[in-house]
Amino acid sequence: MKHIFTSICLGFVFIFTASAQHRHRGDSENTAPSVRRSNARAQTATAPNQTTVRSVARPANTQRQLSTAPSRQRTYAERPRTNANANVRYHNTTTARGRHENARVTNRGRVESNVAVNRDRNVHVKPAKSVAVNRDRNVRANWERNVAVNQARNVRFNQRANVAVNRNRNVVVTNNWRGSQFSGRQYAAFRDYHQSWHDRDWWTHHYSRIIFVSGGWWYWNAGYWYPAWGYDPYAYYPYDGPIYGYANLTPDQVVSDVQAQLQRDGYYAGPIDGVLGPMTRQAIAAFQADNGLAITSTVDEPTLDTLGIS
Repeated sequence: MKHIFTSICLGFVFIFTASAQHRHRGDSENTAPSVRRSNARAQTATAPNQTTVRSVARPANTQRQLSTAPSRQRTYAERPRTNANANVRYHNTTTARGRHENARVTNRGRVESNVAVNRDRNVHVKPAKSVAVNRDRNVRANWERNVAVNQARNVRFNQRANVAVNRNRNVVVTNNWRGSQFSGRQYAAFRDYHQSWHDRDWWTHHYSRIIFVSGGWWYWNAGYWYPAWGYDPYAYYPYDGPIYGYANLTPDQVVSDVQAQLQRDGYYAGPIDGVLGPMTRQAIAAFQADNGLAITSTVDEPTLDTLGIS
């Protein structure tokens, strides 16, 4: 029994001793790092220019080996100094260049945009404006020139044209020639004229020259052309009376020459068609009145002589 009790007591002693040793070992392990840290702080405090770089083990062929040599930090005197003014100048230069480039790009865009916009705008706006400006300018510039150039021309042309207009309003066209003013030999054909109706056979047996002109048939006799009434019952004669002929011309050719000359003199403004209609007869009457001729209102020998075309 004593042996058992003794053994139990020894066992407790051993256990207690082992536990104490284990606690002592753990306390020494826990306090060791604090000692090392204090040493490191002490070293850092005493030597500020030196630092210890730890090396980290890396697997082979996959990571780089870091140097374990201590690196020395540069002092303030050894550090390279930068010029603040140089940095400011650099930034200002860079900013200025950027602004210049932006201005160039913006101006180029504005110019191209303005060209495109103004091209379309000018196409629609400028022609009307130019026409209005140039019209007023040309009117002012050419007014005196036109007056000087056209003054003599207008006087020559309008003098007779105005006379023709006024004469045409006031002159009465003559349809018969029984008055005393037709007593001369040159008017004998008009004094003696009267309508003569015959059939085609009669006309062909009495006159060798019969032609068709302006819708009717005309025969030649003693220097005058006369309408051949009855040659064709459907014939049309815009003028009933003789027409003086010359140079072997047909009656329509004679009338065309008279119309052209009267138009040049400002008496006639109608077509040159060879038809002795009311407009042509009125122009002839105005010309005869202005030149002191007997107003026959048709083509007679004195009128052709005065016109200068016989």
